[in-house]
Amino acid sequence: MAGTDDPPTTSADTTTSAGTTGRAGTTGNAGATGNAGAPAPAPRADCLHCGRPTEYPADRPGIVLCPVCEWQEAQRTACSG
Repeated sequence: MAGTDDPPTTSADTTTSAGTTGRAGTTGNAGATGNAGAPAPAPRADCLHCGRPTEYPADRPGIVLCPVCEWQEAQRTACSG
């Protein structure tokens, strides 16, 4: 609460005694909210060749491979001339 001796503020931005700018009404680390409200990441599909997690979601249809197996597969098919 503002005391009677505090000067009126004209905007939501305020400057603290340390010289940092923050939003009025916030305390502590203004930008650090953490992952409290963030949704959980989607489960990842396992590679069909080696079983490592891939970059693709678990519900992706078709063949899913990890980056290493994708690269190896591309090398095999490119030189199958």
